[in-house]
Amino acid sequence: MGPWIQLHEAERAIAEGTGRGIRIAVIDSGLEPAHPMLAGLKVIEDIAVVDDGVKLEIVPSDGDVFGHGTAVSGIIKALAPEAEIGSIRVLGRNNSSRTAIIQLGAQEALSRGYQILNCSFGCAVEAQVLAYKAWVDEAYLRGVHVVAACNNDDFRTPEWPAFFPSVLAVNMARTGDESIFFYVRHTLVEFAARGVDVNVAWRDGGKKLVTGSSFAAPRISALLARLLSVYPDLSPLQAKSILQAIAKPWVGEVAAENVLD
Repeated sequence: MGPWIQLHEAERAIAEGTGRGIRIAVIDSGLEPAHPMLAGLKVIEDIAVVDDGVKLEIVPSDGDVFGHGTAVSGIIKALAPEAEIGSIRVLGRNNSSRTAIIQLGAQEALSRGYQILNCSFGCAVEAQVLAYKAWVDEAYLRGVHVVAACNNDDFRTPEWPAFFPSVLAVNMARTGDESIFFYVRHTLVEFAARGVDVNVAWRDGGKKLVTGSSFAAPRISALLARLLSVYPDLSPLQAKSILQAIAKPWVGEVAAENVLD
């Protein structure tokens, strides 16, 4: 277990850290590294999980097939400019996937030594829970931090990996502040960050105005990378406890439409 730190030290690290030395796996729809908004992004690798009709394989990726992964990577780059990104494409042209493909992508990220897995996706099929638990538990045992988005219609709807307690589950908040984040008590989706009406990088060099927890999760990944760039030995639960302690208290004014009373 890594060292414990004072909260003011953690706050300073998050404010001043750059993500240097931290490797983030963006498990998503791919990456468009030539996008102008991604200029200067440190890309470690760009790979994809594909089904050849017989088995799943890891192959070099041919870019972003939807735009979602490019958006996520751009958000991370803006907040943690020195973090290193590895794109692992598991989502297809309709921005959906299969559990087996996601599982192999996550396990590949773990085997390649990433410290943070950004998972801007979720599965609500209860029969698939153990398949997600397998790699989330492995990440926990390896000291790897998993950040995941929640359901965009109702954040209380169980989705995985977000609903595992070892995961940093993130909802969207209605705020213009790029680096503020909130702590929500008494829910498995404990964090929220900007994710409503966000201008992001999209495929073919474009931009898009988007809303969703998918675009809040990478903010937490980036802020976590800032923290870890100063204190790299923090365990997932240590980091989660620190983020809980220094986050802004949740207030109703920032609630998005998926927060139903």
